[in-house]
Amino acid sequence: MTWHDDQARRDELYRDPYPLYARARRAEGLTYVPEFDAWLVARDRDVREVLLRAEDFSSANALLPDVPLSEAALGVLSRGFGPRPTVVSSDGSAHRRHRAPLNRGLSAGRVAALVPYARTCASELVDGFAADGSADLVAAYARQLPGMVIGRLIGLDPADVPAAVHGGYRAEELLFRPLSPEDQVAAAEDVVALQHLLDGYVRDRRAHPRNDMCSVMVAALAPGDDELTLEQRHELVTSLQNLLIAGFLTTSALIGTMLLHLLDDRRQWRMLRADPSLVPAAVEEAVRHDTAIQAFRRITTRPVTLAGTKLPAGAAVLVAYGSGNRDEERYERAGEFDITRPGNRQHLAFGYGTHGCPGSQLAREQLRLTLDLFLRRLPGLRPDPDRPPPRMRPTLIHRSPRDLYVTW
Repeated sequence: MTWHDDQARRDELYRDPYPLYARARRAEGLTYVPEFDAWLVARDRDVREVLLRAEDFSSANALLPDVPLSEAALGVLSRGFGPRPTVVSSDGSAHRRHRAPLNRGLSAGRVAALVPYARTCASELVDGFAADGSADLVAAYARQLPGMVIGRLIGLDPADVPAAVHGGYRAEELLFRPLSPEDQVAAAEDVVALQHLLDGYVRDRRAHPRNDMCSVMVAALAPGDDELTLEQRHELVTSLQNLLIAGFLTTSALIGTMLLHLLDDRRQWRMLRADPSLVPAAVEEAVRHDTAIQAFRRITTRPVTLAGTKLPAGAAVLVAYGSGNRDEERYERAGEFDITRPGNRQHLAFGYGTHGCPGSQLAREQLRLTLDLFLRRLPGLRPDPDRPPPRMRPTLIHRSPRDLYVTW
């Protein structure tokens, strides 16, 4: 069996992991999945247990790449910054150190102050295609709005946002998609360009702090007024790159899947049109039903028992939020998409415990304003009957449709 055969089997599971999840929830104990080289944690209660036992289940391998990098790509990356542990891949005091500036920079007040800007950006994006009568909402909207918003939060010049978003997508491709050696090198070049762009911001904010997230992170991770050391720059660029990518990748994916499921179900779209007060509930159901970050890896720090399965130290587990969100023991009709579902905010779409997503409120605000805007401006929105049904991206970290062609 070749590596490419393995990747093809993984891609099949990535595009539709839900049948595997259902089997794993019914099985005794944990299920070992060769394609992931990990034990699948599929039940809601087991997912929550792992996430609350950070001392037993470390995040050190949370972003382990799927794809081996060529020597040529590694050579290009050596001209950039990192890799260093970030908030996603650290534990204990190191995690708290990385988390503190994110909590400050994503406070309720800062998020609320960003919403008018997000609303203006969203309206301008819709202005760009509203007269056309049809569009690909992924390319024209979902892949654009969150980058603008996270760029504003960080403090990027709007002119730099497209390049930053491009570099972020290329980083995800490089680590998680099979590319030819030449394409790996090209992707690595784009990632290094992003890192040098961010390094420029980091050094500028050391000299000239502003009221933005970049300045907050510089002050927190490299306290003092001295010129930044090379090691501090490595850590800051890595952390800023992680924030940037997490900030647009997940929210872009959630916008795409939310609109996909709502437009697929005309009855629920009409229900929302008739009663826009259902928008917050529709957002929660969309992220529960088909969440962007389907799973993250963890690694055991000592021998442990989970769901009756004994694991040695160093065992890899795949913590499947997407499976927990469809656990029949927690939700009635768990596999159905239902915007009137009661009590659906206690899902796992934004994580749980110490690694819960610090940007969840900012994501929710963008999802809500998107629905409010589309219901008002494009109430007749429907899938384009002349286009094939959307195909899902083969990924567990930003599950979303590749495109979403609509008419109105």
